[in-house]
Amino acid sequence: MSAYRGSTWRWLTAVVLAHLAVSFIHGSAHAQAQVPLSFAGNLFVYIVILAGPLIGLAITLPGLSRSNAVVKTGSWVIAVTMFGSLVFGLVNHFVLSSPDHVAHVDPQWRMLFGTTAVLLAITEALGSGLAFRLARERTES
Repeated sequence: MSAYRGSTWRWLTAVVLAHLAVSFIHGSAHAQAQVPLSFAGNLFVYIVILAGPLIGLAITLPGLSRSNAVVKTGSWVIAVTMFGSLVFGLVNHFVLSSPDHVAHVDPQWRMLFGTTAVLLAITEALGSGLAFRLARERTES
């Protein structure tokens, strides 16, 4: 594994784990502010936002020193799930007028809710970008 590839992998791992931590805090803010999600919204959160990037890391880890195909697959899982999370969060927190919009959250919880929504967007953008970069690098190798 090249130093560049290792560096990208380490940053991607850190971003995915930071995203998971922020997701838990944001989920707590959702609960405290009594901002419900639909059944479909909850499924998306649990499958795509929480599990998806972790599954991608789990797929990628064994292939780092051996298999470009495994790393490419895991990187694509992370890239797609983090990008899907980014779109979901931007639309629900900043575009649609709903109880999930940062401006409509109970004022007592608005700062935590809004801050974690922004941090989620940042980690999702970074994570999807790094994962796309790693997948592309492994394709070119």
